[in-house]
Amino acid sequence: MPKPSQNASTPVARPSEAAADAQNPFLRLTEVLDGLEAVMVEETALVRAGRLHKATELGARKQELSGLYFKTVEQLKTNNKLTARTAPQDVSALARRHERLQATLKTNLMVLATAHAVSEGIMRRLSGDLARKACPQVYGASGKTTAPDPKRAQPLALSRTL
Repeated sequence: MPKPSQNASTPVARPSEAAADAQNPFLRLTEVLDGLEAVMVEETALVRAGRLHKATELGARKQELSGLYFKTVEQLKTNNKLTARTAPQDVSALARRHERLQATLKTNLMVLATAHAVSEGIMRRLSGDLARKACPQVYGASGKTTAPDPKRAQPLALSRTL
């Protein structure tokens, strides 16, 4: 009578399969990092060109790739001992890849912060101009025209459907 083998529903992990499984998250993470970098570069270019509406359309793709990134990183963390043993060169390559993405993100964040500051400056200037036009031009006790009272200024409404 033959010996009962392991249950057919639970596959046996061979060392070569385990190494391939350990490397698979590296490949997936590299693909996700490439995708994230491409989206960031595109978003940066669109914001620099002033095409903000087009840049906001990339948000869904960026969010999807970010979710994939965190899932894949969690997979790598669960197998970190096997990963470090079987693919040390992949670990160092992945670290360099993260540094490249970090540089891209830094540039992207600087461009977004600049665009935010410029748009905020435009809105403040517009609000001040509207407040000055709504206020009567009269002379104060010093003989100079008075500045509009910011507490009594009409609120500025912004339509984002343009």
